[in-house]
Amino acid sequence: MRFPRFSARFILPIVIGLSVLPPLGAAEAVNPAAESSTPATPVDYVLRPADILQVKIYKEEDLTREVSVSQEYTVSLPLIGNVSVKNRSVRQVEEMVRQLYDRDFLVNPQVTLIVLKYAERAVNVIGSVNSPQAVPFPPERGLTLLEAVARAGGFSRLADRSKVKIIRTDEKGVSTTFTINADKLMESRSANLWALQVDDVIQVEERIF
Repeated sequence: MRFPRFSARFILPIVIGLSVLPPLGAAEAVNPAAESSTPATPVDYVLRPADILQVKIYKEEDLTREVSVSQEYTVSLPLIGNVSVKNRSVRQVEEMVRQLYDRDFLVNPQVTLIVLKYAERAVNVIGSVNSPQAVPFPPERGLTLLEAVARAGGFSRLADRSKVKIIRTDEKGVSTTFTINADKLMESRSANLWALQVDDVIQVEERIF
């Protein structure tokens, strides 16, 4: 019995077409990260009172909780009770919670901490700017002096840019005032200096004629 012969010019496109077909099931595969609606949380973000967190332990749904950071910088979690998060980042708290569960309750738990809602954070820009206001402090990164002034509409025409004050109050209520020459800051290559802290007050004085 003789089989029909096919020209190579018909066979080659078929072979090429088969070589680029996706493997079976690839069309149905979904990237879990792509379908997640929860935004990524910066692991170096330092937690603050009124932050709302979700704490998840892999394959331990009964232990998953949504909690708010108290004014005392604590969160309350099943089995391990109150946990202090003061001056700790998301990554540090994840590891601390993992160790607490691992010590007495679970074997090698996998802990994930997500900030569902950030506490309101801002700096106040007052004085000779075009739009004095409280400027939101981005949770995912820092905020510099010049960025805050820009978000407050920029310096007014009467602003004394050589004497811009940053008033900073620490946890004990002690205030420190820094005076910055914004003109020199803008001229230098160090425009990213003078990173602000939450609740700083930026005061721009008027020029004296």
